[in-house]
Amino acid sequence: MKVGEVCNREVVVAGKEITVQEAARLMRRHHVGDIVVVEEKNSGAPKPVGILTDRDIVVELLAQDVDVHLLSLGEVMTFELITAGEEDDVLATLKKMKNHGVRRIPVVEKGGGLAGILAVDDLIELIAEQLGDLIVLFRRQETREKEHRG
Repeated sequence: MKVGEVCNREVVVAGKEITVQEAARLMRRHHVGDIVVVEEKNSGAPKPVGILTDRDIVVELLAQDVDVHLLSLGEVMTFELITAGEEDDVLATLKKMKNHGVRRIPVVEKGGGLAGILAVDDLIELIAEQLGDLIVLFRRQETREKEHRG
């Protein structure tokens, strides 16, 4: 299965210039745990250049007594952004996320523009659904076997 088939296409984005406090408000308003920082290009989708998560705000900024009112996303975002392509395999992307220690990964189209975001929560939901399908399969098989024997 391809990442583009399961990623969330509704991504909350912002430019580098907004403050961390404004980013936190955006996260709260949209009920998300991250903001993808983008740069607008002349044509095509905005290009992701960084990410800031709710955990980054709490652990890296608030816990260090950093004034989030003054800092911009461009100053504190994750600069070495790990991305996945829409055509990438979901399981390979999960391994990539594990190897880099990230729970969310922006998904890009072939031209590098933002296409979506894939979160561990999305993958857990997908795997749970597939496990549910397997349980139904086993139950149907057992029922058929009992009918043929009976």
